[in-house]
Amino acid sequence: MVLTHPAGNSQADDTTITITGQTAGATPFISKLTLRVSNTTVLKSIQFTIDPKSGSVTRPLSGTYSNDYLVSRGFEQPPEIILPVYGLYAGYANTVRLTYRFLDGSSKQAVTSITTATFDDPCGYDNPTKLQPRTNSIHLSYDYVMVKGGGNCGNFQPVIIDTDGALRWVGTAGISVGSFIFFDNAVYLGHGHLLTRMELDGAFTQLGDYSSLGIVNFHHNIDRGKIGIILDVDTTEYYNSVNIEVDPYSGRVLKTWNMANIISATMRAGGDDPSQFVYPSPTDWFHNNGVTYNRADDSLIISSRENFLICIDYETSAIKWILGDPTKKWYQFPSLRRFALTLPPGSLPPIGQHAPSITYDQNLLTFDNGQRSNFPMPRGYERGYASPRKYEIDLNAKAATEVWNFEVGQSIVCPYCGSVYEDAPKNYLIDYSFLNGGTTLPTFARLLGLDAAGETIFSYQYPTHSCFKIYRALPIHLENTKFPTVKSEVLNLSTRGLVSGGDNVLIGGFIVTGTEPKPMVLRALGPSLSGFGLSDVLTDPVLSVYDSSGNLVGTNDNWQSDVNHAVVEAYGLGPANPLEAAQVRTLAPGAYTVIVSGKDAIPGIGLVELYDISPLSNSELSNTSTRGSVGTGDNVLISGFIVGDVDSATVVVRALGPSLAAYGVNGVLSDPTLTIYDSSGSVIASNDNWELDPNAPLFHKNGLTPPSAFESALVLHLPAGAYTAVVRGANGATGNALVEVYHLD
Repeated sequence: MVLTHPAGNSQADDTTITITGQTAGATPFISKLTLRVSNTTVLKSIQFTIDPKSGSVTRPLSGTYSNDYLVSRGFEQPPEIILPVYGLYAGYANTVRLTYRFLDGSSKQAVTSITTATFDDPCGYDNPTKLQPRTNSIHLSYDYVMVKGGGNCGNFQPVIIDTDGALRWVGTAGISVGSFIFFDNAVYLGHGHLLTRMELDGAFTQLGDYSSLGIVNFHHNIDRGKIGIILDVDTTEYYNSVNIEVDPYSGRVLKTWNMANIISATMRAGGDDPSQFVYPSPTDWFHNNGVTYNRADDSLIISSRENFLICIDYETSAIKWILGDPTKKWYQFPSLRRFALTLPPGSLPPIGQHAPSITYDQNLLTFDNGQRSNFPMPRGYERGYASPRKYEIDLNAKAATEVWNFEVGQSIVCPYCGSVYEDAPKNYLIDYSFLNGGTTLPTFARLLGLDAAGETIFSYQYPTHSCFKIYRALPIHLENTKFPTVKSEVLNLSTRGLVSGGDNVLIGGFIVTGTEPKPMVLRALGPSLSGFGLSDVLTDPVLSVYDSSGNLVGTNDNWQSDVNHAVVEAYGLGPANPLEAAQVRTLAPGAYTVIVSGKDAIPGIGLVELYDISPLSNSELSNTSTRGSVGTGDNVLISGFIVGDVDSATVVVRALGPSLAAYGVNGVLSDPTLTIYDSSGSVIASNDNWELDPNAPLFHKNGLTPPSAFESALVLHLPAGAYTAVVRGANGATGNALVEVYHLD
């Protein structure tokens, strides 16, 4: 794995790259640069970055293409490369910066200008009324928004705007009405009975024609599923009450949920007549308008605007719970009422809701329109105002407690459509699609962004006559898109703890799953930790790796003595001190143990780190763990983990102590506590005893229940970024503990 190049110059020095031309793309927001490259075989990737306009506070839009991706898409025909650049400002001289990266770790830059044509924008996306212009706050987690646009004002669905209010991209497939999702750095559009994938570079492909399955229309949303994407469909038999999950690459149908059949079977089993509630097409008895998959308990939560939010088991379709207005018709049937979640005083049920989703604290978020039903009688309560609402679901108590809302004085009327999504903890994007809808007042669509402090960072308003202009809005990340997309996974783990002798060494465990070996860098640090204000650091760490059979896979004392130390350096992972340890190993799928000890048994604080340097391989770190000694002060057990740099991941973090005694570990921590921090040092979750956590049933579901009631565990749905888990002893207790991070597939 040693990376070499001829003595003297780097590959960046030896390779000539010239920009020889540019061609306008399918829209003014897309252009294609022509590059002449003297040697394309040494290229690793090319990145473009578009300078924001003067006064903008959004992060620059940027995309990185791997060389293999350019070849696979036919953009590379040596010595020429066609480089798509998307997200340009229309009618503007855009400054575009290019970074060329090479296989030996070297790089170089270039700058060019792309002047674009104007764009005819009959919908007014590029000229909103700025009720609150984007502030210069750097705390908003997202900078780009994709909206379901077009409709009766244009055939370029969907559109992307930035949080300055500037239009940055429009659809290229000539589609005006349909459902959409941003997935795998591409747009998926359901229109009629067809599913189309649209690339950001403007190319599009029809993935599937589902008319042979009786599907006549895709409507409302496309949402992320367990494996693929979930579409809301109409069939020849049922209107607005069927969902299908499809493979996003082949278009193949993976699973189907017919809510008419599911609810009818439940009602019959409970002694009720389903014909009094469930109706065939064309009756709009259910009005499915969105789905969210909950990885934590393998369930689907489906929004029925006419009735409720209903949760079903992903595999069996069995109903798990229902959350809705008890004055509506559904509550009159005992077979359905028995699944109803109760709400404590002060919590309101969602009414006529849209856009359910699972948040990063494992709560349920939805846009509550407050509009009573149109078809089932009784129609239920009409609240008369709209508000996003977040609920904590307690499956043991069968209760839903409202933990957040944004009611704005109960003054906003938005009876239909709309959405709310949480991009990072407490960073929200709210879409009021049809303000004043159903009244005689002028109607508007409004987009509003909230940061984690609850501050309004922007608020833009657009004239509209229906839901079509901005039916739904998704926060998306175009500041560092990658092609191919790096999927969400735990990319590395680091744990700091006290290293001494016997049972008190630092022990890291991890599992590689998949179909191919995974290249990794493993490090053990000690002396360099003093630069972070730590005293009594490990003076000379030794790092050893064992497989599941106990065989020694590799060992290292001083990192520069490792045969592959050049690879460690190439990835920027060379330890600061020559006495620290590091090694590169390509590990077959299986379980591994990493042990950090002190040379000559001299104790001290050490840090063990695992780095995945092959996130695009067909293997991944499915779970990681570290055992170490928990003391007081600096000597607590601190585990850091990084969620992959694109998308988000659901993880379970556990802190074990008492149960380690069953494995022969002496001096165990009697009562561990667990606290999770984000990269800014803010606490995002904590737990002492796992049974007190409201998500405790989810540990059972995933086979991750801690053996002792004194041990700690958390389920977290985390955006890409770095996190820290700190294990302490309750009431100052000390002893050996184990911290674990599991990535839920």
